[in-house]
Amino acid sequence: MKQPAFPEGVAVALAASLAGGAVYSALDVVFPGAPLLRLLIAGISLVYVIYLAGRSPERVGRVTTVAVWLIVAGVLWFTQPPLPLYLCMHLGAIWLVRSLHFYSSALSALADLGLNILALSAAVWAITRTDSVFLGIWSFFLVQALFVVIPKQAFRSSGVNRAGQAGTDHFQQAYRSAEAAVRKLSSIH
Repeated sequence: MKQPAFPEGVAVALAASLAGGAVYSALDVVFPGAPLLRLLIAGISLVYVIYLAGRSPERVGRVTTVAVWLIVAGVLWFTQPPLPLYLCMHLGAIWLVRSLHFYSSALSALADLGLNILALSAAVWAITRTDSVFLGIWSFFLVQALFVVIPKQAFRSSGVNRAGQAGTDHFQQAYRSAEAAVRKLSSIH
């Protein structure tokens, strides 16, 4: 599967901001304040997590990822933490999904965490300056679109693969040496 690209991220940002802005404008009269913001955060996060799971190069764990996200979101919905904590928990879930599905090193995951913090800062700045939910969502997801430039593995150490085990060359060499030793021992008897 082809990795997501920046133009695709911009399209996701535009779709999320248009949908989020429209939903906020339509429902602001019915559900003013924090309940609407919680609903908007949960809804947009769910769609984004489904998008990430669908675009993930990993073949396994997609359904589990969405299921675990739904459980976490349900717990957050019913416990009703303060709105900033609620937002940060959803942001943490997005970071965790991307870290598990798109990166193979801790440094790349940390770079993505920094990107998430930058995206949140951009969104807060845009909302406080313009009072526009549309621009806040747009700013957030526009910065999020930059996750595609973070390398999958920040530093590649020689002889170590994704699972942190010795590379197959070292293993194969040891295996051949062991086989040769066993053959030599069996030929003596």
